[in-house]
Amino acid sequence: MTSIEAWFMDDSDEDHRMPHKLNPNEPVSLKELENIGVFYWKLDADIYETDPALEKIRKDRGYSYSDIITIDKDKLPNYEDKLKMFFEEHLHLDDEIRYILDGRAYFDVRDREDRWIRIAMTKGDLITLPAGIYHRFTLTETNYTQAMRLFVGEPVWKAYNRPADEFDIRQKYVSALQCA
Repeated sequence: MTSIEAWFMDDSDEDHRMPHKLNPNEPVSLKELENIGVFYWKLDADIYETDPALEKIRKDRGYSYSDIITIDKDKLPNYEDKLKMFFEEHLHLDDEIRYILDGRAYFDVRDREDRWIRIAMTKGDLITLPAGIYHRFTLTETNYTQAMRLFVGEPVWKAYNRPADEFDIRQKYVSALQCA
């Protein structure tokens, strides 16, 4: 398995599409991501429609529904509004599963100490973010990505902006981190 690139972010308010690495850079390992419930696979996006590795992941994890979203100013209605919404810190009541079929993007997640970790996503990267984790999403300076969104059952599109600590799923997530 090829590893994903992740790092702790700086506090700059500059363009959120830039990498925002600390100086010196503080990389975050795949193991560290797994310790906060984030899981990763590297797949062949060129064969996503027939990929046995993707089919196995879908079967093993119960991902029964999928669709494809293209995030590009010419293809996504209300592009600017959607990008602002995606970048607002939030959580979901279900896991968030994304598979990058083309382009590049970033997922930012909070660690145990509430620091931002930026995860660089490129073609072939599949990631799962656990229900209850605070996160956000943005494009890179390329301003384009195409992703498969996967769900267990029918899709739920509701995001709960921070603060959302009152939700049972958030409390369960935080409790699981403390026990790990």
